[in-house]
Amino acid sequence: MKKKSILLATALMVGMLTNSTTQAASRDYISIVGSSTVYPFATVVAEQLGKTTNFKTPKIESTGTGGGFKLFCAGVGVEHPDMTNASRAIKKSEFDTCQANGVTEIVEVKIGYDGIVLANSKKKAPLHLSRKDIFLALAKDVPDPKGGDNLVANPYKTWHDVNSELPATKIEVLGPPPTSGTRDAFVELVMDAGCAKFDFIKAMKKTDKNKFKATCRTVREDGAYVEAGENDNLIVQKLDANADAVGIFGFSFLDQNADKIQGTVVEGIEPTFENIADGQYPVSRPLFFYVKKAHTGVIPGIEEYLGEFTSEKAWGNEGYLADKGMIPMPKKERESVAKDVKELKPFSM
Repeated sequence: MKKKSILLATALMVGMLTNSTTQAASRDYISIVGSSTVYPFATVVAEQLGKTTNFKTPKIESTGTGGGFKLFCAGVGVEHPDMTNASRAIKKSEFDTCQANGVTEIVEVKIGYDGIVLANSKKKAPLHLSRKDIFLALAKDVPDPKGGDNLVANPYKTWHDVNSELPATKIEVLGPPPTSGTRDAFVELVMDAGCAKFDFIKAMKKTDKNKFKATCRTVREDGAYVEAGENDNLIVQKLDANADAVGIFGFSFLDQNADKIQGTVVEGIEPTFENIADGQYPVSRPLFFYVKKAHTGVIPGIEEYLGEFTSEKAWGNEGYLADKGMIPMPKKERESVAKDVKELKPFSM
């Protein structure tokens, strides 16, 4: 009886492995999810792969960075995506979820840099804002305008209320939801910096870090900030229709729609390709995508896609991704990343 049980278990295991292999082989295209900021760059690389090789064009979904990691880290196998785009680095909690679900070998691919811009319609004058102005306009609670070291519910209705040098235009900002990597980077690079201009809040960073984050990163919910989803092209359309509104998204969308919208000058620096590339523009961040090593060699075209993305004709200084608005990394950094990618070198945290 015991021998029969062992034979049955062995047969089931062999059957499961055979089914798994057949299922994996049944998907003949790359599945990619993640960041709306990285989406246009990934799409043009995917199109190149489809045009220049015999592999199918990868299918890409714009789910947002957080949503992408949730899908990516759910497991290994054909029902799960092979890669996820990200407008920030993976968080420790996300990495741990991946590990717990069997996604144990992950290749991190840093692809370049991007600026986060605030933009408005060219029908109005461009805005000149400090990060302090932006914090006061968008935070849920702000220092009491009457003075003192205490916070009150945000009373500001117009940009002029925030700063007398700004226009008396209603504060209406269309921005990404909490699942977006752009939102994560925006609150760290803009809201935290603006928040820290107030000494009593800055002191919280040492005495109560959680309170500091809650104060600086909680966005108002009274209609002044509108969560506009993960479709940055839709935000651009809304800005064109509503000249008083301001949108938040990656530089590439400003670059591709320069006929309709213009970038806000932040801390006296314009959001241009050159200013982001040389580090002058204060709101810039690196961009990534992540790959399941277990899927390479199983899903056709993954290594070829990686090779295309990390080629000089794609991500180089004169590459087609720069034409789309991505800021290239320095040559030595590109060479280092490309070497690790070619070796499918997993990273750890």
